[in-house]
Order: sequence, then structure tokens, then C-alpha cells
Amino acid sequence: MQLILDIPLAARLALVFVIASVLASLANAAIYQFGWDLRLRSPWQSKPPEVGPRSWADRIPIVGWWFLRREAKHHGAGHWVRPMMIELIFPLGLAWLYWWETEALGLIAGQAAGAIGKFPVEQFAVATHLEFLAHAVLIWFMLAATFIDADDRIIPDVITVPGTIFGLVLATLAPMALLPQITMPKVPPIAGQQLVDRAGAPTHFYLEPVHLAASSEWPATLAAAPNWNSLVLALACYWLWCFAFVRRSWLRRRGFLRAVRHFFARVMREWWAQPLREVTAIGTAAVVAVWWWGGPAWVGLLTALVGLVGSGGVVWLIRIFAGAALRKEAMGFGDVLLMMMIGTLIGWQAGVVVFFLAPFAALAYGLVQLIARKENELPYGPFLCAATVFVIIRWADVWDRAVLAFAVPWLVPAVLVVCLVLCGAILAVWQALKDRFLAAPEAE
Repeated sequence: MQLILDIPLAARLALVFVIASVLASLANAAIYQFGWDLRLRSPWQSKPPEVGPRSWADRIPIVGWWFLRREAKHHGAGHWVRPMMIELIFPLGLAWLYWWETEALGLIAGQAAGAIGKFPVEQFAVATHLEFLAHAVLIWFMLAATFIDADDRIIPDVITVPGTIFGLVLATLAPMALLPQITMPKVPPIAGQQLVDRAGAPTHFYLEPVHLAASSEWPATLAAAPNWNSLVLALACYWLWCFAFVRRSWLRRRGFLRAVRHFFARVMREWWAQPLREVTAIGTAAVVAVWWWGGPAWVGLLTALVGLVGSGGVVWLIRIFAGAALRKEAMGFGDVLLMMMIGTLIGWQAGVVVFFLAPFAALAYGLVQLIARKENELPYGPFLCAATVFVIIRWADVWDRAVLAFAVPWLVPAVLVVCLVLCGAILAVWQALKDRFLAAPEAE
């Protein structure tokens, strides 16, 4: 890590910009490749037969799209503007995020009642760089998901599945990549580092990941082997994620018992098919191995798994309730899988905050779109992603205000109920607005 810190900040920022511009170019390719309609526009994709030859210069991030203006008659005027802006704004944003997280300590500054100023900043370097890695990759997956959802109203599994696996693996190998908190625990935490003051003396403060039990200390009931309760919880979370990919159907007209038999038969048949069978088996073995190993890896993995279910499960419930109330699909299941992916790296606590913020942004944007363009279909994924980025950037302030709520057990389900009610109310308002602005004109 000292080798990285010895590099001047300007050089590090430039390196982040260059790497991020390449990633943004690949994100553009993913957006065009994995949408509902295949669009062969990126220079990283196969060349459409109707366009002329492409050169290596077309693959240069940002400026390559300036060269690809020549294909406007095949893709439409201005087809190059959006991908060029993505490849410019994404690197600038990641370079700023690198500075914010590793230099300004934006995710932890202000915690512990301002005691951060008593500590030498060098001891935070490993944790902040791991956090930046986690957030940079997460934002890359969310970038692709956002524009695919905006274009085609879908979020493909080819985006969310690798992102979820990345989150689970990184949380296991490097628990400090999770969102941070500064604590004063009674006993040293399983995952975390003790902070020293500027004189090098140990303090009572620790830098910990926001684990699933935060803002309390890690309880004995969540310990690793031979504690079977924690293994059951982890496997239940992982199997629920696997279950989310099973195609399910409920035959109402054949009676309850026959519907139940058909449902479970369909689920088992789908679950036993490739590749879900292998994903379930390999993942189960990995969870058991980490549980047996214990230590910080178990804290990170169990936190990521509960974050997956806690974040995605709330959206899943909203999808069920809203679908029943509106008698049609209120949001796609891709939103559920997207939120599960996000939850692996931000945890269930931040996932609740994201879920609380996203509907308000969606309603405000949807109202403008409804009035200006008369469009009544609103992709929800981009607003989940935008709320996630906001929570990550402002995490020090968010956690400072939310930590007390999560410390009171009964407040957590109360907040979830309030979120569900608010989301239902927003959906009702959205339906009323659609009826108001898109109502058929009366016959004269």
C-alpha cells in the first residue's frame, strides 16, 4: 500500500481516469450487447455488415466516438453523443470518488464525534482503497444496468449475476471493503482494525465494516462453526437468491392443492436444471467452507448475504403487493435482482435507506416525463442506482443519522413498514397522475 501512496496524487487520479475510461467503453459495449434489442454500435462489438471498416483508433475511449460519427446514417444522427459522454463523465466521477474516499476520507470523516482528526490518515489507506474498489466496480455494473433499463425496460441477469458474485467474493476476502464505521466496542471486533493516535498509541476506537448487526457489536449467535444457527441463516439467504432465478407459476384455476403441487414440481425441475444446479451446489459448498473457516471472512460473507436478502427482499415485497393492488406488474423482477446485487456491498441498513430515497426521485422525474412527453412507463432501476450512489457518497452523514434508528430493534421493522406504505402511496399517486394526464379525451 505504501507503494501506492508514494505515487503523487495527480498521477493516481490520472491512472484512475484512464482505467475508468476503458471500463466505460466496455460498459457501452455491454449496454448495446445485452439490451432487449441487439445494437452493434460499440467498436468492441462485431461490426455491422452495412458499415465500413473500423480501425483501432475507433476503440480509443471518448475520442473514438468522434471518429464513429461517420456511421450516423446507419445508427442515427447523434448516436455517438451519449456513449461519448458516458466515457467522459464516468472516469471524471470515479477520479473524484477516489479523491473523496481515499484522500478526503469522505465516508468516515465526521464519525466518532469528530475524533477523526486525532488519527493519522495513513492507517485508513488500506480500508479506503478497498472501499473504493468495491464502489467503483459496483457503480460500473449499475451504469450498465441503468442505461439498459432506460433503453429497454429490462435489467439482464448477465449484469446482476456477475455483480452479485463479485460482491459476495470481495466481502469475503476483504470485509473492510464494506461501508465503514468508527466504533468503541467493549471487546475487539472480529473484523476491523484498532486505530492509533498521532503519537502511535492505541486508542479505544476501531474502524469496522458496517456488519449485519451494526450498530450493535457482532453477537455470539452469528458466530462461525460450530454454531449452526449462523450457517442456516447464510444458506437460507444464498438459496433465496438462487430461488429468484427459478421460473414460477401459480395455476389458480386448478384448486389450491393442485396449484401447490404444480408450483413445487415446477420449482424443483427448474432448480435442478443447468446452470442453476451447479451455481447452487458450488455456492453452498463455498458458504460452508467459509463458515468452517470463520474469522473476518465469515463476518464479511454473512453480512453480504443478509444485505442481499434485506435489500432485495424489500423490493420483492413491494413488487408482490403493488402487483396485487394494481392488478398488473408494478416493477420488473430485474429491479429485485439489481437491489440484491447492490445489497452485497452496502449491507441491508444502507439498502433500507436506498429504498426509502429512490421512490421520491422516481416520482419527481416521472411527473416531469408524464407532463412533457406523455410517457407512462418509468424504469425504476436507474433511481435505485442513483440513490445508491448518493448513499455511498454521503455515507458519513447518512450513518450518523441512521445509526440510532438501527440501534433500537423495534424501529427497524417500523421503518420498513413506513417504507412499504410510502411506496404504495407513491404508486397510487403515480397511477392517479397517469389517469389524469393520459385519460382519453371526451367525445364531443
